[in-house]
Amino acid sequence: MTKDKSRPRRSRLAWWRFGIQTGFLVAWLGPFLPRLHSFCGVAFHCHSCPLALFACPIGVLAQFSAIQVFPFVAVGVLLAVGAVAGSFVCGWACPFGFLQDVLAKVPTPKLRLPAWLTMTRYLVLAGLVLAIPFLFGEEHPGFFCKLCPAGALEASAPNVVRQAVAGNEIPWPSPAKVAILGAVLSAAVFVWRPWCTLLCPLGAIYALCNRFSFFFLRFHPQRCAGCAECRSLCRGGDRPLDRVDTLRCVRCLECKQCRSVTVETSWRREPASALAVPSDAENRPGPTT
Repeated sequence: MTKDKSRPRRSRLAWWRFGIQTGFLVAWLGPFLPRLHSFCGVAFHCHSCPLALFACPIGVLAQFSAIQVFPFVAVGVLLAVGAVAGSFVCGWACPFGFLQDVLAKVPTPKLRLPAWLTMTRYLVLAGLVLAIPFLFGEEHPGFFCKLCPAGALEASAPNVVRQAVAGNEIPWPSPAKVAILGAVLSAAVFVWRPWCTLLCPLGAIYALCNRFSFFFLRFHPQRCAGCAECRSLCRGGDRPLDRVDTLRCVRCLECKQCRSVTVETSWRREPASALAVPSDAENRPGPTT
């Protein structure tokens, strides 16, 4: 009976999220909107795309690192957005995340990656976005934008088509960039959001804000019946006690369909003692694998 009641609610959430993601896709890549590439955006996309509205925040960080200038405005924008919403941007407003969500609907067996692999995003952020540009400049083959799959999809592909239509010599994009794009899109059919989970440097930044952002997810252990429904709802497959607002959470809100998880604001934060796990929690049935 409980499962039957949850289906309409889950369907409504899926449609709301799909609609909001589509709206943000139009906002970031609207064909009839002005090009404001001097302003830093908040979602992961390539500002070299002919339709891009704002500059890519990761591209801005990498380029400023290459000229060894601190990007105060870009960092300020990302921290401000992260302080308000954290990874909600990843789950609801990112066009590249939206693409992976669409590919995840292909009916194939889904693999779940170990939780520790999410830390590889910080290696990408520290190495390809900050260190390599700072030390070697934009011409280094390890410069992030030379490997970015969003750049291959949004900028290189349209440019190839445009040059082919004009009858000009086609400037093929970086083989490495195309290979990474192909690997990410192929993996997205079998792994939920592989780019977001393993490699996205912007997601790594927003994830750091999850613990102190104004909007956050809260697990209520006193409401938990030990039914493991939250684990079946979570694409990462973890218990909410262990995963709500952790570094790998993109706040897709699938787990919110469980009554033990709510979205709240910092105005309602409670002391840790109020959220203590009941003494009988260890005796409750845990999630099944």
